[in-house]
Amino acid sequence: MVTPMLPELAHGLGSTLATVAWSLTLYLVPFATLMLFSGTLGDRWGRARTIRTAYAAYAVASLTCAVATSSGLFLAGRALQGAANAFTSPLLVAALSDAVRPDRLGRALGAFASWQAAGQAFAPVIGGGFAAVNYRWAFLFSTLAAVGLALLPPPDPGDATGRPAASWAALANRRLAISCAVAFCLYLTTTGVLLLVALRGGDAFTLGPDARGLVVATFGIAGLLAGAALGRLADRFGVHAFGLCCLPALGAGTVAAGVVPDVPLLVLAVAGIGVASTAGRVVVITLAIRSSPANRGGATSMTLAWQFLGAALAPVALLPVYRSHPVPAFALAASVTLPAAALLLIRTGPALTPEPPSTPVADRAGPG
Repeated sequence: MVTPMLPELAHGLGSTLATVAWSLTLYLVPFATLMLFSGTLGDRWGRARTIRTAYAAYAVASLTCAVATSSGLFLAGRALQGAANAFTSPLLVAALSDAVRPDRLGRALGAFASWQAAGQAFAPVIGGGFAAVNYRWAFLFSTLAAVGLALLPPPDPGDATGRPAASWAALANRRLAISCAVAFCLYLTTTGVLLLVALRGGDAFTLGPDARGLVVATFGIAGLLAGAALGRLADRFGVHAFGLCCLPALGAGTVAAGVVPDVPLLVLAVAGIGVASTAGRVVVITLAIRSSPANRGGATSMTLAWQFLGAALAPVALLPVYRSHPVPAFALAASVTLPAAALLLIRTGPALTPEPPSTPVADRAGPG
């Protein structure tokens, strides 16, 4: 939501573009750092209670951003947003993995990723649209959204009574390490290219914040439309082969976004990036869930932590290069997909196949 409104934030807070760009990093650093632990802690505390509390804290943080009159208070609000959100996504993914059969995991995660992409699609539209009038309304909108989500947490696992506490030791395995490394590279590229696209839309094509938001939104719209099909492909061909296709495609789309000569081609490139990134998200979350069956929440949160650490690094690494020349910045963002694809070639043994879980939540009611 913040990406297309950075110039308006700088003006409204009496600050500079470089300062308000830290709102991306200061959101993502606590978000990613706390996710190293949030999945395991949330399973121990109770998923429903943890998620409800996290969304309530996010609402307070969003309201802080809405009323802030200085960059310092605004950045503090963004950091609190990131800390609160660390306790939502990994627990939602763990709940989903408990609710579906292993042979349908890919398509379920594809659907989940598509709705995440929808959020990413609408967020820049909302942010850019409100910024064209007053950016503060965007944060009031996210305040109301968080309040609503606090009322709708997923249920705790039906077999939670008597279950052993989520194990930290289960997370110490090479499969999870590969998942984390691929996730780091994936989001360094994805977050970086979306930031660069928003900046290039203004610099090269003189687009306003609302138009920049619409261009960035094609990323999420494409992911939304393709998510379910991508999940089915991951189930059919295997997560490693699927990843070896989608990661180079993400790199190619990123390079294209830096050199296309007009807005329609930029939109097309961003849509392709959205499809490839959504596919990559299915890959890393599937790898995470399969790596540690005894602690799915912890494995998911660990992978997401590294994913968003990559996202946090993107503005810091790419903005200085972009200021020098845009094209090398896009090329640098694209280059990170190569080591990510190479990691998928590392043999990790047959344990990547998920252990048969207890009867899925969705099947416990019996036939019909």
